[in-house]
Amino acid sequence: MKILLTNDDGIEAEGLACLERIARTLSDDVWTVAPQTEQSAKGRGITLTEPLRVASLGEKRFAVSGTPTDCVILAVNDLMPDKPDLVLSGVNRGHNIGEDVSYSGTVAGALQGMAFGIRSIALSQSLERFHDEVIARWETAEAFAPAIVSRLLDQKWQPNVIMNLNFPNRPPEAVSEVEVTTQGFRDIGEMHAVRRTDLRGRDYYWMSFRGKKQEHAEGTDLRAIDEGRISVTPLHVDLTHMPSVNDLKKVLGGAPPRRVERA
Repeated sequence: MKILLTNDDGIEAEGLACLERIARTLSDDVWTVAPQTEQSAKGRGITLTEPLRVASLGEKRFAVSGTPTDCVILAVNDLMPDKPDLVLSGVNRGHNIGEDVSYSGTVAGALQGMAFGIRSIALSQSLERFHDEVIARWETAEAFAPAIVSRLLDQKWQPNVIMNLNFPNRPPEAVSEVEVTTQGFRDIGEMHAVRRTDLRGRDYYWMSFRGKKQEHAEGTDLRAIDEGRISVTPLHVDLTHMPSVNDLKKVLGGAPPRRVERA
């Protein structure tokens, strides 16, 4: 099995080293194509207005001056001799749950693999808080990911689906359950901008999370991680809201309406 690894924390990230160890329990044919620098929260961004540079860092290991989506595109189309059988993206430093998945570079790497028809999995390790000095419990992801990934690969997947794995901020011995979850949603206002002033007296803004404690619905990825369970969520990119489609067909179906002239 040929495995492609990517992430959004950058080629030197500890989580990528963790992912490489996980991947090598599954296959000897592991390729790594990851961003040269951190690309967190870049979503499915593709670099269109500047050239991409690729640096070879050793056999089957490359750094790209772009996003996780760029990395997967270059890997599949140019850097690898054959299309991989599996794309693993992560292990992200911090969970990707709830609405995080819509702007996560980690999830985006997996989604691009899916777009190529490759089974793809995003992996993230939850943190106590998002401070630089906080060390993630990589041993938790490393302890459970190989068996979970193997079991997922033994199953038949629906088309156009990725698997989003999140590991709780607990040591391995304190994790006793895996839960198949749905995507949850936080209360509005979780993200906000902090205004500050630079040394020349000009205002600037720094995006941040409020991090307030919230109660989350049963069965969601948010609730599972809060309560110390491993979360496995199947995701896809169809954003169509079908109830609205059915309602709108009643008023906008058929010939297009014409503007009514005012008297």
